[in-house]
Amino acid sequence: MSLNHVRPWRNIYRRKSRQIMVGTVPVGGDAPIAVQTMTNTLTTDVKGTIAQVQAAAEAGADIVRVSVPDEASSKALKEIVAESPVPIVADIHFHYKRGIESAEAGAACLRINPGNIGSEERVKEVIKAARDHGCSIRIGVNAGSLEKHLLEKYGEPCPEAMVESGMDHIKILQDNDFHEFKISVKASDVFLAAAAYQGIAEATDAPIHLGITEAGGLVSGTIKSAIGLGNLLWMGIGDTIRVSLSADPVEEVKVGFEILKSLGLRHRGVNIISCPSCARQGFDVIKTVEILEKRLEHIKTPMSLSIIGCVVNGPGEALMTDVGFTGGGNGAGMVYLAGKQSHKMTNDQMVDHIVEQVEKKAAELDAAAAQAAE
Repeated sequence: MSLNHVRPWRNIYRRKSRQIMVGTVPVGGDAPIAVQTMTNTLTTDVKGTIAQVQAAAEAGADIVRVSVPDEASSKALKEIVAESPVPIVADIHFHYKRGIESAEAGAACLRINPGNIGSEERVKEVIKAARDHGCSIRIGVNAGSLEKHLLEKYGEPCPEAMVESGMDHIKILQDNDFHEFKISVKASDVFLAAAAYQGIAEATDAPIHLGITEAGGLVSGTIKSAIGLGNLLWMGIGDTIRVSLSADPVEEVKVGFEILKSLGLRHRGVNIISCPSCARQGFDVIKTVEILEKRLEHIKTPMSLSIIGCVVNGPGEALMTDVGFTGGGNGAGMVYLAGKQSHKMTNDQMVDHIVEQVEKKAAELDAAAAQAAE
Protein backbone atom coordinates (compact mmCIF):
# COMPACT_ATOMS: atom_id res chain seq x y z
CA MET A 1 0.00 0.00 0.00
CA SER A 2 1.47 3.35 -1.04
CA LEU A 3 1.96 6.27 1.32
CA ASN A 4 -0.26 8.36 -0.98
CA HIS A 5 -3.11 5.90 -0.40
CA VAL A 6 -2.63 5.98 3.35
CA ARG A 7 -2.07 9.75 3.46
CA PRO A 8 -4.18 11.48 0.80
CA TRP A 9 -2.77 14.88 1.78
CA ARG A 10 0.46 13.81 0.08
CA ASN A 11 -1.19 13.52 -3.34
CA ILE A 12 -0.27 15.79 -6.24
CA TYR A 13 -2.76 15.68 -9.11
CA ARG A 14 -0.84 16.48 -12.28
CA ARG A 15 -2.39 18.60 -14.98
CA LYS A 16 -3.48 16.49 -17.95
CA SER A 17 -1.27 17.27 -20.93
CA ARG A 18 -0.62 15.76 -24.31
CA GLN A 19 2.45 13.59 -24.56
CA ILE A 20 5.21 14.27 -27.05
CA MET A 21 8.58 12.66 -27.63
CA VAL A 22 11.93 14.36 -27.23
CA GLY A 23 14.01 11.72 -28.93
CA THR A 24 13.45 8.60 -26.82
CA VAL A 25 12.13 10.53 -23.81
CA PRO A 26 8.34 10.94 -23.42
CA VAL A 27 7.30 14.33 -22.10
CA GLY A 28 3.80 15.01 -20.81
CA GLY A 29 0.86 12.75 -20.22
CA ASP A 30 1.66 10.26 -17.46
CA ALA A 31 5.41 10.19 -18.20
CA PRO A 32 7.81 10.96 -15.33
CA ILE A 33 8.75 14.62 -15.10
CA ALA A 34 11.97 14.88 -17.11
CA VAL A 35 15.01 16.67 -15.71
CA GLN A 36 17.05 18.83 -18.07
CA THR A 37 20.19 20.93 -18.01
CA MET A 38 22.22 22.90 -20.52
CA THR A 39 25.88 22.81 -21.43
CA ASN A 40 27.95 25.97 -20.90
CA THR A 41 30.95 25.02 -23.03
CA LEU A 42 31.53 26.44 -26.49
CA THR A 43 29.56 24.08 -28.73
CA THR A 44 32.45 24.12 -31.17
CA ASP A 45 34.51 22.53 -28.40
CA VAL A 46 33.10 19.15 -29.27
CA LYS A 47 35.21 17.15 -26.82
CA GLY A 48 34.42 19.47 -23.89
CA THR A 49 30.73 19.64 -24.72
CA ILE A 50 30.40 15.87 -25.02
CA ALA A 51 32.16 15.47 -21.67
CA GLN A 52 29.68 17.86 -20.07
CA VAL A 53 26.71 16.07 -21.65
CA GLN A 54 27.97 12.72 -20.39
CA ALA A 55 28.55 14.07 -16.88
CA ALA A 56 25.02 15.48 -16.81
CA ALA A 57 23.59 12.19 -18.03
CA GLU A 58 25.53 10.29 -15.37
CA ALA A 59 24.03 12.63 -12.76
CA GLY A 60 20.57 11.69 -14.04
CA ALA A 61 19.71 14.24 -16.73
CA ASP A 62 17.07 12.91 -19.09
CA ILE A 63 17.63 15.62 -21.72
CA VAL A 64 20.48 18.10 -22.35
CA ARG A 65 20.23 21.39 -24.22
CA VAL A 66 23.09 22.77 -26.31
CA SER A 67 23.33 26.32 -27.63
CA VAL A 68 23.65 26.71 -31.41
CA PRO A 69 24.63 30.35 -32.05
CA ASP A 70 26.40 29.96 -35.40
CA GLU A 71 26.96 27.66 -38.37
CA ALA A 72 30.11 26.17 -36.86
CA SER A 73 28.07 25.11 -33.83
CA SER A 74 25.47 23.49 -36.11
CA LYS A 75 28.22 21.40 -37.68
CA ALA A 76 29.63 20.46 -34.27
CA LEU A 77 26.16 19.47 -33.07
CA LYS A 78 26.07 16.46 -35.39
CA GLU A 79 29.09 14.94 -33.68
CA ILE A 80 27.74 15.82 -30.22
CA VAL A 81 24.40 14.17 -30.96
CA ALA A 82 26.16 11.03 -32.16
CA GLU A 83 28.08 10.71 -28.88
CA SER A 84 25.33 11.76 -26.49
CA PRO A 85 23.68 9.15 -24.24
CA VAL A 86 20.57 11.37 -23.95
CA PRO A 87 18.44 13.39 -26.40
CA ILE A 88 19.88 16.78 -27.34
CA VAL A 89 17.82 19.97 -27.59
CA ALA A 90 19.24 22.65 -29.88
CA ASP A 91 18.87 26.13 -28.38
CA ILE A 92 18.05 28.57 -31.18
CA HIS A 93 17.96 32.35 -30.99
CA PHE A 94 17.83 35.00 -33.75
CA HIS A 95 18.96 32.78 -36.63
CA TYR A 96 16.19 30.49 -37.88
CA LYS A 97 18.66 28.75 -40.20
CA ARG A 98 20.41 27.36 -37.13
CA GLY A 99 17.15 25.58 -36.34
CA ILE A 100 17.05 24.01 -39.79
CA GLU A 101 20.71 23.00 -39.55
CA SER A 102 20.21 21.55 -36.06
CA ALA A 103 17.30 19.42 -37.24
CA GLU A 104 19.49 18.12 -40.04
CA ALA A 105 22.25 17.43 -37.50
CA GLY A 106 19.99 15.11 -35.50
CA ALA A 107 18.73 17.27 -32.63
CA ALA A 108 15.80 15.67 -30.83
CA CYS A 109 14.13 19.03 -30.19
CA LEU A 110 14.47 22.64 -31.31
CA ARG A 111 14.03 25.42 -28.76
CA ILE A 112 12.83 28.60 -30.48
CA ASN A 113 12.17 31.95 -28.82
CA PRO A 114 9.09 33.77 -30.17
CA GLY A 115 10.67 37.09 -29.24
CA ASN A 116 13.66 36.76 -31.56
CA ILE A 117 13.22 33.95 -34.08
CA GLY A 118 11.78 36.26 -36.74
CA SER A 119 8.76 36.28 -39.04
CA GLU A 120 6.05 33.66 -39.32
CA GLU A 121 7.53 32.56 -42.64
CA ARG A 122 10.83 31.77 -40.92
CA VAL A 123 9.02 29.83 -38.21
CA LYS A 124 7.29 27.80 -40.93
CA GLU A 125 10.67 26.84 -42.36
CA VAL A 126 11.80 25.64 -38.93
CA ILE A 127 8.57 23.67 -38.57
CA LYS A 128 9.17 21.97 -41.91
CA ALA A 129 12.70 21.01 -40.88
CA ALA A 130 11.45 19.64 -37.57
CA ARG A 131 8.79 17.57 -39.30
CA ASP A 132 11.19 16.27 -41.95
CA HIS A 133 13.74 15.16 -39.36
CA GLY A 134 11.48 13.94 -36.55
CA CYS A 135 12.19 16.78 -34.12
CA SER A 136 9.87 18.17 -31.52
CA ILE A 137 9.82 21.90 -30.77
CA ARG A 138 9.84 23.91 -27.55
CA ILE A 139 8.28 27.34 -27.72
CA GLY A 140 10.46 29.20 -25.23
CA VAL A 141 8.83 32.46 -24.15
CA ASN A 142 11.04 34.63 -21.95
CA ALA A 143 10.00 37.76 -20.08
CA GLY A 144 13.28 39.41 -21.05
CA SER A 145 12.77 39.04 -24.80
CA LEU A 146 9.08 39.51 -25.52
CA GLU A 147 7.96 40.73 -28.92
CA LYS A 148 7.94 44.49 -29.39
CA HIS A 149 4.22 44.70 -30.17
CA LEU A 150 3.35 42.90 -26.92
CA LEU A 151 5.52 45.23 -24.87
CA GLU A 152 3.79 48.17 -26.54
CA LYS A 153 0.38 46.63 -25.87
CA TYR A 154 0.96 45.76 -22.20
CA GLY A 155 3.59 48.34 -21.28
CA GLU A 156 5.89 45.83 -19.58
CA PRO A 157 6.52 42.09 -19.29
CA CYS A 158 3.50 40.59 -17.53
CA PRO A 159 1.82 37.18 -17.36
CA GLU A 160 -0.81 38.15 -19.94
CA ALA A 161 1.85 39.22 -22.45
CA MET A 162 3.81 36.02 -21.96
CA VAL A 163 0.75 33.81 -22.38
CA GLU A 164 -0.31 35.72 -25.49
CA SER A 165 3.17 35.31 -26.98
CA GLY A 166 3.08 31.59 -26.34
CA MET A 167 -0.42 31.10 -27.70
CA ASP A 168 0.39 33.11 -30.86
CA HIS A 169 3.22 30.71 -31.64
CA ILE A 170 1.19 27.66 -30.72
CA LYS A 171 -1.31 28.81 -33.34
CA ILE A 172 1.43 29.01 -35.97
CA LEU A 173 2.51 25.44 -35.23
CA GLN A 174 -1.06 24.12 -35.15
CA ASP A 175 -2.00 25.97 -38.35
CA ASN A 176 0.87 24.10 -39.97
CA ASP A 177 -0.43 20.80 -38.57
CA PHE A 178 2.54 20.45 -36.20
CA HIS A 179 1.65 19.20 -32.74
CA GLU A 180 4.89 17.77 -31.33
CA PHE A 181 5.61 20.79 -29.19
CA LYS A 182 5.96 21.86 -25.58
CA ILE A 183 6.05 25.35 -24.14
CA SER A 184 7.76 27.39 -21.45
CA VAL A 185 7.04 30.90 -20.14
CA LYS A 186 10.11 31.75 -18.09
CA ALA A 187 11.00 34.80 -16.02
CA SER A 188 13.63 35.55 -13.42
CA ASP A 189 10.92 36.95 -11.16
CA VAL A 190 9.26 34.08 -9.28
CA PHE A 191 5.85 35.77 -9.09
CA LEU A 192 5.83 36.64 -12.79
CA ALA A 193 6.92 33.17 -13.84
CA ALA A 194 4.40 31.42 -11.58
CA ALA A 195 1.51 33.55 -12.83
CA ALA A 196 2.51 33.07 -16.46
CA TYR A 197 2.78 29.31 -16.03
CA GLN A 198 -0.64 29.13 -14.39
CA GLY A 199 -2.06 31.10 -17.30
CA ILE A 200 -0.49 28.96 -20.00
CA ALA A 201 -1.51 25.77 -18.17
CA GLU A 202 -5.14 26.86 -18.43
CA ALA A 203 -4.84 27.96 -22.05
CA THR A 204 -3.34 24.84 -23.64
CA ASP A 205 -2.95 21.11 -23.14
CA ALA A 206 0.63 21.20 -24.45
CA PRO A 207 3.34 19.74 -22.22
CA ILE A 208 4.97 22.42 -20.08
CA HIS A 209 8.69 22.96 -19.53
CA LEU A 210 9.26 24.66 -16.18
CA GLY A 211 12.07 27.00 -15.29
CA ILE A 212 12.91 30.15 -13.39
CA THR A 213 15.33 31.74 -15.83
CA GLU A 214 18.59 33.35 -14.71
CA ALA A 215 17.85 32.19 -11.17
CA GLY A 216 21.34 33.03 -9.86
CA GLY A 217 24.21 31.20 -8.20
CA LEU A 218 24.15 27.78 -6.62
CA VAL A 219 22.62 28.79 -3.28
CA SER A 220 20.39 31.71 -4.28
CA GLY A 221 19.33 30.07 -7.54
CA THR A 222 18.51 26.81 -5.82
CA ILE A 223 16.27 28.59 -3.32
CA LYS A 224 14.52 30.69 -5.97
CA SER A 225 13.98 27.63 -8.18
CA ALA A 226 12.76 25.49 -5.30
CA ILE A 227 10.17 28.11 -4.41
CA GLY A 228 9.02 28.82 -7.96
CA LEU A 229 9.16 25.34 -9.45
CA GLY A 230 8.13 23.66 -6.22
CA ASN A 231 4.89 25.59 -5.98
CA LEU A 232 4.01 24.97 -9.63
CA LEU A 233 4.80 21.27 -9.38
CA TRP A 234 2.74 21.09 -6.18
CA MET A 235 -0.18 22.48 -8.21
CA GLY A 236 0.36 19.71 -10.76
CA ILE A 237 1.87 21.98 -13.42
CA GLY A 238 5.02 20.86 -15.22
CA ASP A 239 6.14 17.97 -17.41
CA THR A 240 9.86 18.70 -17.63
CA ILE A 241 12.11 21.05 -15.65
CA ARG A 242 15.43 22.84 -15.84
CA VAL A 243 16.98 24.57 -12.84
CA SER A 244 18.96 27.50 -14.24
CA LEU A 245 22.04 28.09 -12.10
CA SER A 246 25.31 29.96 -12.54
CA ALA A 247 27.01 26.68 -11.70
CA ASP A 248 28.13 23.36 -13.13
CA PRO A 249 25.29 21.73 -15.15
CA VAL A 250 25.62 18.66 -12.91
CA GLU A 251 24.52 20.84 -9.98
CA GLU A 252 21.41 21.83 -11.95
CA VAL A 253 20.55 18.16 -12.37
CA LYS A 254 21.11 17.42 -8.70
CA VAL A 255 18.91 20.32 -7.58
CA GLY A 256 16.23 19.36 -10.10
CA PHE A 257 16.05 15.85 -8.74
CA GLU A 258 16.03 17.06 -5.15
CA ILE A 259 13.04 19.30 -5.90
CA LEU A 260 11.17 16.42 -7.51
CA LYS A 261 12.19 13.98 -4.77
CA SER A 262 10.98 16.34 -2.06
CA LEU A 263 7.51 16.26 -3.66
CA GLY A 264 7.55 12.52 -4.31
CA LEU A 265 7.48 13.10 -8.09
CA ARG A 266 10.77 11.33 -8.93
CA HIS A 267 12.85 8.86 -7.00
CA ARG A 268 16.52 8.37 -7.78
CA GLY A 269 19.50 7.63 -5.60
CA VAL A 270 19.87 7.87 -1.84
CA ASN A 271 17.67 10.35 -0.01
CA ILE A 272 19.68 11.31 3.07
CA ILE A 273 17.69 12.54 6.05
CA SER A 274 20.06 14.21 8.48
CA CYS A 275 19.89 16.57 11.41
CA PRO A 276 21.58 20.00 11.46
CA SER A 277 23.53 18.81 14.53
CA CYS A 278 23.85 20.38 17.97
CA ALA A 279 25.70 19.86 21.25
CA ARG A 280 23.90 16.52 21.74
CA GLN A 281 25.45 14.91 18.66
CA GLY A 282 27.38 11.72 19.28
CA PHE A 283 29.53 12.17 16.15
CA ASP A 284 30.31 14.89 13.60
CA VAL A 285 27.06 14.85 11.63
CA ILE A 286 27.93 17.56 9.11
CA LYS A 287 31.25 16.01 8.11
CA THR A 288 29.75 12.52 8.00
CA VAL A 289 26.89 13.56 5.72
CA GLU A 290 29.28 15.41 3.42
CA ILE A 291 31.42 12.27 3.06
CA LEU A 292 28.41 9.99 2.57
CA GLU A 293 26.92 12.21 -0.14
CA LYS A 294 30.12 11.82 -2.14
CA ARG A 295 30.58 8.13 -1.49
CA LEU A 296 26.98 7.26 -2.35
CA GLU A 297 26.72 9.27 -5.58
CA HIS A 298 27.07 6.04 -7.59
CA ILE A 299 23.86 4.60 -6.13
CA LYS A 300 20.97 5.13 -8.56
CA THR A 301 18.47 2.93 -6.73
CA PRO A 302 15.81 4.96 -4.88
CA MET A 303 16.27 4.44 -1.15
CA SER A 304 16.46 6.35 2.12
CA LEU A 305 19.18 6.82 4.73
CA SER A 306 18.87 8.61 8.07
CA ILE A 307 21.93 10.07 9.77
CA ILE A 308 20.92 11.58 13.12
CA GLY A 309 23.31 12.79 15.78
CA CYS A 310 21.43 11.71 18.91
CA VAL A 311 18.49 9.71 20.27
CA VAL A 312 16.01 12.62 20.43
CA ASN A 313 14.74 12.11 16.86
CA GLY A 314 17.12 9.41 15.62
CA PRO A 315 15.05 6.30 16.39
CA GLY A 316 11.87 7.88 15.04
CA GLU A 317 13.49 8.93 11.76
CA ALA A 318 15.16 5.52 11.42
CA LEU A 319 11.75 3.84 11.56
CA MET A 320 10.96 5.40 8.17
CA THR A 321 14.24 4.72 6.33
CA ASP A 322 15.92 1.75 4.68
CA VAL A 323 19.17 2.28 6.57
CA GLY A 324 19.80 4.50 9.56
CA PHE A 325 22.45 5.48 12.06
CA THR A 326 21.73 7.24 15.34
CA GLY A 327 24.46 8.65 17.54
CA GLY A 328 24.76 7.34 21.07
CA GLY A 329 27.56 7.49 23.58
CA ASN A 330 31.03 6.11 24.21
CA GLY A 331 32.06 6.58 20.57
CA ALA A 332 29.37 4.34 19.09
CA GLY A 333 25.85 4.49 17.69
CA MET A 334 22.98 2.27 16.61
CA VAL A 335 22.52 0.94 13.08
CA TYR A 336 18.93 0.49 11.89
CA LEU A 337 17.94 -1.70 8.97
CA ALA A 338 14.44 -1.54 7.47
CA GLY A 339 13.33 0.64 10.38
CA LYS A 340 14.46 -1.73 13.14
CA GLN A 341 17.40 -1.69 15.52
CA SER A 342 20.03 -4.04 14.13
CA HIS A 343 23.41 -3.60 15.82
CA LYS A 344 25.86 -1.10 17.28
CA MET A 345 28.78 0.34 15.35
CA THR A 346 31.71 2.45 16.43
CA ASN A 347 31.90 6.00 15.11
CA ASP A 348 35.32 5.45 13.53
CA GLN A 349 33.98 2.59 11.41
CA MET A 350 30.49 3.90 10.77
CA VAL A 351 31.04 5.54 7.34
CA ASP A 352 32.49 2.44 5.68
CA HIS A 353 29.83 0.31 7.36
CA ILE A 354 26.95 2.53 6.27
CA VAL A 355 28.22 2.59 2.68
CA GLU A 356 28.38 -1.22 2.79
CA GLN A 357 24.84 -1.47 4.16
CA VAL A 358 23.45 0.97 1.58
CA GLU A 359 25.13 -0.86 -1.29
CA LYS A 360 23.78 -4.17 0.01
CA LYS A 361 20.26 -2.79 0.31
CA ALA A 362 20.45 -1.24 -3.16
CA ALA A 363 21.47 -4.60 -4.62
CA GLU A 364 18.52 -6.28 -2.87
CA LEU A 365 16.08 -3.67 -4.18
CA ASP A 366 17.48 -3.94 -7.72
CA ALA A 367 17.19 -7.73 -7.64
CA ALA A 368 13.60 -7.52 -6.40
CA ALA A 369 12.71 -5.01 -9.12
CA ALA A 370 14.29 -7.19 -11.80
CA GLN A 371 12.39 -10.24 -10.56
CA ALA A 372 9.10 -8.33 -10.52
CA ALA A 373 9.71 -7.22 -14.10
CA GLU A 374 10.15 -10.79 -15.36
